[in-house]
Amino acid sequence: MELLVRYLDRSNSISSASTPDIIKEDNLRDDLKYYFMSPCEKYRARRHIPWKLVVQILKIVMITTQLILFGLNNQLVVSYKEENMMALKNLFLKDYSGVDEDDYSVAVYTQQHVYDSLFYVLDQYSQLDRLSVGPISYGEDEDGKLLPLRICKEYYKRGSVDPSDDAYDIDAEVETVCMSHNPKTANQWKTKNSSFFDLDFYRLVDIKTTFQLKGINLQTVRSRELPDCYSFYVTITFDNQCHSGKVKIFLDIDAQSCACRDWKISGTAQKNTHYLLVFDSFVILVCLTSAVLCTRSILLAVRLLQRFSRFFHENYDRKVCEDDQKEFLNGWYVLVIVSDLLAIIGSILKMEIQAKSLTSYDVCSIFLGTSTLLVWAGVIRYLGYFQKYNVLILTMTAAFPKVLRFCCCAGMIYLGYTFCGWIVLGPYHEKFEGLSRVAECLFSLLNGDDMFTTFAQLKDKNTLVWLFSRAYLYSFISLFIYMVLSLFIAIITDAYETIKSFQKNGFPQTDLQKFLREQKDFPAAEESSQTDVHVKYSMLCCCQRVPESDDVILIS
Repeated sequence: MELLVRYLDRSNSISSASTPDIIKEDNLRDDLKYYFMSPCEKYRARRHIPWKLVVQILKIVMITTQLILFGLNNQLVVSYKEENMMALKNLFLKDYSGVDEDDYSVAVYTQQHVYDSLFYVLDQYSQLDRLSVGPISYGEDEDGKLLPLRICKEYYKRGSVDPSDDAYDIDAEVETVCMSHNPKTANQWKTKNSSFFDLDFYRLVDIKTTFQLKGINLQTVRSRELPDCYSFYVTITFDNQCHSGKVKIFLDIDAQSCACRDWKISGTAQKNTHYLLVFDSFVILVCLTSAVLCTRSILLAVRLLQRFSRFFHENYDRKVCEDDQKEFLNGWYVLVIVSDLLAIIGSILKMEIQAKSLTSYDVCSIFLGTSTLLVWAGVIRYLGYFQKYNVLILTMTAAFPKVLRFCCCAGMIYLGYTFCGWIVLGPYHEKFEGLSRVAECLFSLLNGDDMFTTFAQLKDKNTLVWLFSRAYLYSFISLFIYMVLSLFIAIITDAYETIKSFQKNGFPQTDLQKFLREQKDFPAAEESSQTDVHVKYSMLCCCQRVPESDDVILIS
C-alpha cells in the first residue's frame, strides 16, 4: 500500500512551477510505478477496470468447461475403439482367452493349429453379419461393392533345412504371394485354392490377412452427440519370422472415423450440437480478446522501456542493465498469448468435429490440453501478488537455472547407465529389452519404485551377468538416490533459504528500483566478470517487481 500512497501523492505534487525536465522525470517515474502495480492497485490509482484479469478469469472457466465437455465425448470414442478391438479378437482369433500374451494375442505351436486358426478367420469373416451383435458390416467401395478380403504370404524364395545334419540351404530373398476374394465366399477358399494353403513352414515368414469393416458409434446419442461412422482396417498376422516353433498371431486395427454420408436424427442431439458450436465460438472470441490485450501490454512495455533507456542515457550517460530490461519483458504475457493461440486452434478443430466435418480427435486433444495447461500455469502470476505464495514462486525462479544445469550433468550419467543396461541386461531381463524400457525402469528405481522385483526378475543362467547386474543396480541406486537426489534437493533448499533471507534483510537493488525510490546514486557499471553470487543476486532482483513495499513482492 505504501507504493500506492506514494504514487497518488506524487501525482498530486506536480505543480506548474516545475521545470520540464522534472516533469518529464516525474511522469516517467509515475508511469513505471503504475506499470509495476497489481491490478487492484491500478484500479485504486486510476479507477481503470483490470480487463486482462477479468478476461483471464473468464477464459479459465470457459476453457476448462470446454475441455471437460470434449474429454467426456472423447472417452466415448476411446471406449468404442477399445471394445471393438476386443470384440474382433474374440470373433476372429480361435481359442482367444480374452487376454493378450505379451505383445501378441495368441500363439500356436503345431501345423494343424496354424491351419485351423487361419481357416477359422475365413469362416468367421464369411458369416460376420450373423455373428456380430454390434452395428458392424463389410466395407464397401464408392460403387457399393463389397471390398475383398486379402491374404498374403511371405516366404523365402528357395530353401532346404536338415537340422539333424546341421545343414541348410536358404535363398534370403523374400517373395510375396497374395490372393483376394469376395467376403461372402471366403470360407470356400480352402477348397478352391488348396495349393495356396500348402505351406512350407521352414520357408514361411508370415501370413497377413487384411480386410475392412464399417461401424457406427451409436453410444454418443446418449450424450446428445451426433454418432460417428468408422472404418476398421483389420490386419491379422501369423508371424513365423523366428522359426522357433512358435507362431505368434497378431490382430491390429486402424480405426478411422469419418462423417456419415446419409444420416437423420431427431430429438435433442441436433439442438445440443448447435449450443456447443455457439459456446466454442464464444471461447474463440474471449481468447482473441485476451491475446489482443496481452499484445497491447507488451507493446506498451516496450515503449516504456525505450523511454526509460533514453532517460538514463541522456541524464546518466549509461545503458539500462539486462536485469532491468528483463523487468519490462513480461514472460507471462507471452505464455498467455501462446495459450490463446492454442485454444483458438483447438476450438476450431472441436467445432469441425462437432459438425462432423473433421475427425482429428487426437490433434484437437493436444491443442486443447496444452492450452488448458498453460492457462492454469498462468494463474501463478496472480498468486505472486501474495507474499506467502510468492516465496515459492521466487524459489522456483531462482533455482531453475541451477536445477537445469544440474540435470544436464546428471543426465549424462543416466544415459550411460541406460545404454549399459540395455546392451548387457537386455537378453536376460524384460525391463531392459529396449532403450525406452530401460530408461523407464531406471526412472522407477530412481524414485524408489519396484526395486525388489527388478532384482528378482533377472534370469540367473549366466553367473557373470548376474554378478554384473548386482553391481550395476546397487551402484545406480546408491549414486542417484543418495547423492544425485540429495544434491538436487540441496539446490532448491539453498534457493529457498536465500529468498527467505532476502525477504527479511531486503533484496539487492537494481538501477530501476533505485530510480523508483527516487535515489540519485547510480554506481558506475562494473566491467569485471560476474561471480556466481552476483548472478544469483541479479536473478533474484529480476524476480521482484515492487521494491517500494515490504508487504507485497511481485514477479515479472
